[in-house]
Amino acid sequence: MFQSLCLAALIFFRVCNSADTVTPIQSVRDGETLVSAGKKFSLGFFSPGNSKNRYVGIWYNKIPDQAVVWTANRENPVGNSLGILTIKGGNLVLLDGGRNNNITLWSTNVSSSTMESYSSATLTDSGNLVLTDGHQRILWESFDHPTNTLLPGMKLGLNRRTGLNRILTSWKSVDDPAPGEFSLGLDPVGVPQYFLRKGSDPIWRSGPWNGQRLSGVPLMNRDAVFTHTYVANDDEIYLMYHGNNTSINSRLVLDDPGLLRRLMWNDKDGRWNQAGLGINDRCDRYANCGAYGSCDSNRAVECECLKGFEPKTNSDWNLTDWSGGCVRKRLLDCNGKGDRFLRLTNVKVPDTSRSRVEPGLSLEGCKEECLMNCSCTGYASADIRDGGHGCLTWDGDLMDLRVYSDGGQDVYTRVAASDLGERDSLF
Repeated sequence: MFQSLCLAALIFFRVCNSADTVTPIQSVRDGETLVSAGKKFSLGFFSPGNSKNRYVGIWYNKIPDQAVVWTANRENPVGNSLGILTIKGGNLVLLDGGRNNNITLWSTNVSSSTMESYSSATLTDSGNLVLTDGHQRILWESFDHPTNTLLPGMKLGLNRRTGLNRILTSWKSVDDPAPGEFSLGLDPVGVPQYFLRKGSDPIWRSGPWNGQRLSGVPLMNRDAVFTHTYVANDDEIYLMYHGNNTSINSRLVLDDPGLLRRLMWNDKDGRWNQAGLGINDRCDRYANCGAYGSCDSNRAVECECLKGFEPKTNSDWNLTDWSGGCVRKRLLDCNGKGDRFLRLTNVKVPDTSRSRVEPGLSLEGCKEECLMNCSCTGYASADIRDGGHGCLTWDGDLMDLRVYSDGGQDVYTRVAASDLGERDSLF
């Protein structure tokens, strides 16, 4: 009896304070909105672009430009203005009130709670929509199911325990928030890194975390506005960012044309200021110069073969088609005695899909480890802080290597000693 009275009191409290909350008896109908406690975000129904379809979304409450940061029913729009967002069977559900029996168009679809009658969903000031049971245990949250936008405090990455991989997917178009052909997500194969893909084809790669930043995003080192956190352990791998000034509204958006942009709202100008991420020049394109090709956007001819390598197909390179990459001029000495390492400076490390990390090895130990492995083609410090530590090695071709004018790191690539002259940067 006491528990029932407590639960009744809890429900009464939520109903009386539900400007930011959906409960089993307080729904959100088309034309109504939830507003987070600090008035930062709103949730309601919207029609994107020129579409007449209705979707449940979250947007900034005080910004006149309705920038939608999350959409519930991306693939199942409401075709009228009779949609209802409510709690049913412990789940947050979207019903089409214009159809017979209130057909469910979208649901959080979590396991039934023993206290399902007391579930509620609250919109927080971080932009997260959180479904909890009567004991305030989190059953589901929108931050675990991003659409095309990453907000401060959201995780982009993999929950290894559940298999949930939080990725961004573009809209089909400005009129249709259904998942488009572009995605940005973590690839945990080898040493984890993020890929921007068109369908299944990689078009940009972030590089792995090197202790300070993602290797392929030098901007992160020079960023005074945001703090980035990278976590990799047995339970999860993810990247998260926070604004150093909480008054700045910011978001990372994957547009429907496949552009990855960081946006910050400018109150004075009344618009979103943007900084491009991902593909800013041709050298950002995945494997633009092929295997063992080095890409430098400041060169007259952006692609060159590494020292000790030559174009796989000269005729293609003469036509500025570098995708075939380069091949070795001479075979390596597999016992390691006749091989050397060429130091490449200020580079984005190659694709780490076929790489591994030995955290306890020094750079010198990394060199010896690589020489003893016939398939090892290069190595680098896994963590560049404090002079570098940990050993990152590659097996197989070095792919997607580019040079930065500032902000790269050192990579040591294996070559036959006879390919190098005395003036080459050796290790």
